[in-house]
Amino acid sequence: MGILDFLKKNDKKKEQTNENEPIDEVQNKFIKDMTSNAKRISEAYNEMLGGALDYSVSSLKALDELLEQFHENKNDIDEKMKSDVIAQAGSYVFEVARRNYGGKYYWYDQMNQPIFVTGQPNFEISIIAFDKVKMRIENGKEDQLPFYFKGYEERVKAGEKGDKALIN
Repeated sequence: MGILDFLKKNDKKKEQTNENEPIDEVQNKFIKDMTSNAKRISEAYNEMLGGALDYSVSSLKALDELLEQFHENKNDIDEKMKSDVIAQAGSYVFEVARRNYGGKYYWYDQMNQPIFVTGQPNFEISIIAFDKVKMRIENGKEDQLPFYFKGYEERVKAGEKGDKALIN
């Protein structure tokens, strides 16, 4: 058996349901939903932003500039559109985190929204992007995404066994 066959075999094991390791259909559905939402905002605005929405950490600056435009026009945006933008931009932030630092999605009942956790099983650094995007639209520059994400990045890079933090 070659190395590629071994990796394929192990990937299949990961997707099987296992009581101790739930990297399962739920996680795959989260990933599918988040990538789909992130793709929607990228496709809608990437040309206007000069192709900057490339899932790099630096692309959050372009996303933040886009959200500034929504902030400036927040009184003209209906609740459905605002909710849609929050879901799309929040998913994009989550996908930047996942693609650059890894982690898992969970549902956070207390806030009725997804949460993204990086570092398991050694540590848990979590972000709640939907709430942050909502605050960015409502409050403006005082809730800038690059600053928020930098706090997450710093905690992930410095993460040590047993550390737990929710970046909000």
